[in-house]
Amino acid sequence: AKRVSDELIRYKDEEIERLKEMKIRLSTKMVGESLEQHCETEFNRLRMTAFPNAYFEKDNDASEGTKGDFIFRECDASGNEVISIMFEMKNENDETATKHKNEDFFKKLDHDRRQKGCEYAVLCTLLEPESELYNAGIVDVSYRYEKMYVIRPQFFIPMITVLRNAAMGSLRYKQELAEYKQQNIDVTNFEAKMEKFKNDFGRNYEIASRKFQTAIDEIDKTISHLQKTKEALLSSENNLRLANKKADDLTIRKLTWGNKTMKAAFDEARGAAAETNDEPAEADSYEVEDAE
Repeated sequence: AKRVSDELIRYKDEEIERLKEMKIRLSTKMVGESLEQHCETEFNRLRMTAFPNAYFEKDNDASEGTKGDFIFRECDASGNEVISIMFEMKNENDETATKHKNEDFFKKLDHDRRQKGCEYAVLCTLLEPESELYNAGIVDVSYRYEKMYVIRPQFFIPMITVLRNAAMGSLRYKQELAEYKQQNIDVTNFEAKMEKFKNDFGRNYEIASRKFQTAIDEIDKTISHLQKTKEALLSSENNLRLANKKADDLTIRKLTWGNKTMKAAFDEARGAAAETNDEPAEADSYEVEDAE
């Protein structure tokens, strides 16, 4: 009986060593490829068949101070997002000084997910290799951080598939919501354009009204100026008429009235003219007037 017991113990010890060696070989292979490269390779193997319209690339945007490792996004034909996942890859050999726990990276992963607008956060990890919790498969840690999962590398593709299939079920509601939002945007844009038109029209009407009033004022000023010019011309014409009348009334008699010298000169001139023509001189009207 003791011999059988010893054989069983030896067998178990050998089996344990064999399993440990196999695990070491698998882990060594994984580490050799690097966890990120391994996951990317696994995804690219199925990209054209399972995820032809999906985006899966490294997160290179560190503008917010930190960045994740990979971002998975998939949209429908209308551009509505079906699902988006922020991935963080953690290899236990990445840390040599101290051994970290998976939960040490939850806060940063949640921050990166929110900053990049992803719906889910997934930590793909080789940390805590002896943990029965994480070795069991897909672990939901949303009790700590919303929509966050922790997985081992072998569950990388199944995790995407599970989340994607769940999202496809709610895609119709997302499409209806997007359509409703678009209708609201269209109404908002219409109202904004209408308000802009009203404001622009009001401003243009105000400018046109102001310029119209300016034109009316200028016309009134021109009318007033022309009226003054008309009055001036009428006054000038009246003065010319009076001057012409006065010129018509001008006679020698009036010019010499009361001026004896000029009267004698004109009388002498008339007498000489009468002698030359051998005609008797007519009675001088001035003398008649003087006689009177």
